[in-house]
Amino acid sequence: MTEYAILCEKASAAKNFASALGGTSGEFEGHSYKIVHSHGHLMEFVDPKEQVPEDKAAQYRSWKLEHLPWQVADFSWEKQPIMAKNPRTGRKKSTKSDLVEIKKNVKDCDALVIATDVDPSGEGELLAWEIINAIKWRKPVKRLYFADEEARSIQAGFREIKPISSQQSDGDYLKSDARSKWDFLSMQLTRIATTVTKQAGYPVKVVREGRLKSLMVRHVHEQATLVKNYKRKAFYEVKFQDNAEHVFARKFKDDEAAAKWRHAVKADAATEMAQYHDSAITNVKTVRRHSAPPKLLDLSNLASILAPKGYNAKEVLSTYQKMYEAKIVSYPRTDDSKISMAQFYQLLPLVPTIARVVNVDQSLLTHRKPRFTHVTTGSVDHGANRPGERVPQTLASLSKYGKSGPAIYSVVAKNYLAMLGEDYQFDHVTAELADYPSFKTAFNVPVALNYKLIFDSSRQISDVDEAQGEAQGKLGQTAAPFIFEGANKKPVRPTMKWLMNYLQHYNIGTGATRVSTLSQITAGTTALMKERRGALSLTDTGTISAILTEGTIISSTNATKRLMTLMDQVGSFKLHPDELLTTATQTVTHDLPIMVKNADKLKASLGEPEKLVKHYPKKAKTGGQTSTGKEVSFNQVWGGHRFTTQEVADLLAGKEVQFQIKTKRGKPMAVHGKLAQQTYRGHKFWGFKPADDVFQRRTKSRRKAR
Repeated sequence: MTEYAILCEKASAAKNFASALGGTSGEFEGHSYKIVHSHGHLMEFVDPKEQVPEDKAAQYRSWKLEHLPWQVADFSWEKQPIMAKNPRTGRKKSTKSDLVEIKKNVKDCDALVIATDVDPSGEGELLAWEIINAIKWRKPVKRLYFADEEARSIQAGFREIKPISSQQSDGDYLKSDARSKWDFLSMQLTRIATTVTKQAGYPVKVVREGRLKSLMVRHVHEQATLVKNYKRKAFYEVKFQDNAEHVFARKFKDDEAAAKWRHAVKADAATEMAQYHDSAITNVKTVRRHSAPPKLLDLSNLASILAPKGYNAKEVLSTYQKMYEAKIVSYPRTDDSKISMAQFYQLLPLVPTIARVVNVDQSLLTHRKPRFTHVTTGSVDHGANRPGERVPQTLASLSKYGKSGPAIYSVVAKNYLAMLGEDYQFDHVTAELADYPSFKTAFNVPVALNYKLIFDSSRQISDVDEAQGEAQGKLGQTAAPFIFEGANKKPVRPTMKWLMNYLQHYNIGTGATRVSTLSQITAGTTALMKERRGALSLTDTGTISAILTEGTIISSTNATKRLMTLMDQVGSFKLHPDELLTTATQTVTHDLPIMVKNADKLKASLGEPEKLVKHYPKKAKTGGQTSTGKEVSFNQVWGGHRFTTQEVADLLAGKEVQFQIKTKRGKPMAVHGKLAQQTYRGHKFWGFKPADDVFQRRTKSRRKAR
């Protein structure tokens, strides 16, 4: 009997596979198996200087621009186990031990089955083949495809395990491997941006550039510049209005036609208005119309809805992933916009329970047949985002997965349930003026809200572009002229919703890719952007990046879209991976001189470099010789308490000192402790260290306060 080694991507997935198949090892439908798992990626590229021949190492170590672009042919593309540093202790841990464990557990198996995530980028495939190569697996490799981690999907995938003849015949691997190499080569752009910025005198750690992040930053910068430079230009236009406040106006095909009837001076509009008189309303037409429920949300749409509520991209991404692993929502990194017929009917029995949890009136859920706008008869990989088959008891219970848990489920569930509501119905009313037929009006009068009572996408985010423009009331009998004061349209401020809609419009990245990239560039000390309740703004480093990438390929929308198309072609065997990598060299060759030239523009936008230097107040120091004869220096103030001369002497002598401080809540607290050498983020220092019982008392007092 063939024994399969089922390789899962992470521990949580292995647990779900074990639940579906009947244990971490055993038999399922005539095949024995053993489940092993990774912890995400276990391998990474070694440093560029270690990828190339020894005589070129110095050149690839250097950040001097004269050594760019790199020659792709020089690279060995060697990988090594990931060495991760604990940010608190500074200790490093290698993933080599994980690889050793996997190798030991699969050595007696007959075939290794890749059961990592099946995502559009092919990342799961790359992750698995990295492990296969690292453990030097030489036996057959197969693939288990699954739509989600529900038992039904895993079992169906197990029955249809497919052989992979070779690594080079796996299109998903080729695509992801080529993408990861391209991204590695794009490190050159980061070196260029950082180098020219430092040469200009600006204090930066690193200016990160990349195929999606640079586009995002540049696009936000361009929009923010439009908002900043906006100058209001008023115009005056003659319109008509009836007693029900319906406005009649002329329609303009272009700016030239509009300019003819929009006056810069109000007196000119008044002169024109004198030519008109009150007019009867005629040619009134009422047409009953309807609109279908909104499409199912991808992760970027979901994040855009939740951002104004205070949930950032990182929080939504992390919480949604945990909820997926718990089978409460569907697979997050899907590229599907519809669900399959089977998925539709699988969730149908759960609809009443889901509706009850999110407080949706079940009497609205009367459309129980699949809509072609939401459900496809064709195949899908995972299906669009939707509730999972495990329905929570309450929304509040989802907080254990993250603070955005209840909000995520509420939006996803209501969006899904909306397709079971009837179409929104409204009357579309049009009319014109009898004496001046070029003046027309049009408005909608709601008749039956239906699905909008379940989920109304236009009300989830209060952006102007989502307004419906509906009106109530009948038309009047006549309309009178008036002077309308308008202005040139003000550019919208850059928001997460605005950015995600832009990327979606140009089909750049999946919903999850957009959100994860935004999460990366809005975090840490090298963040390029700040996101606050959905509003986006650039950091100083982000502004530097945007200025440097003006006119470059790396920040171009069309070039980014083209690059992603080429990556897809690698995955479908229409383009050799080496041809894709040549575009990385072409990008660096094109962008390098442009970024060097753009560095001259930094001062005009950012001012003198000195303005960006952060000056921190220096902490008062004290010190002396310890009882062991070692010269040390340490902070003279701890917790607001300034050590006296006697206390400093006692600390240096190794004695314990006692004093009072105030907590953040203003309560007095007794502290005692000694001088000790300590470690913070990998750096050793000398300082006062409170005794362990001080922290224990602080923890107990906090618990009591709760």
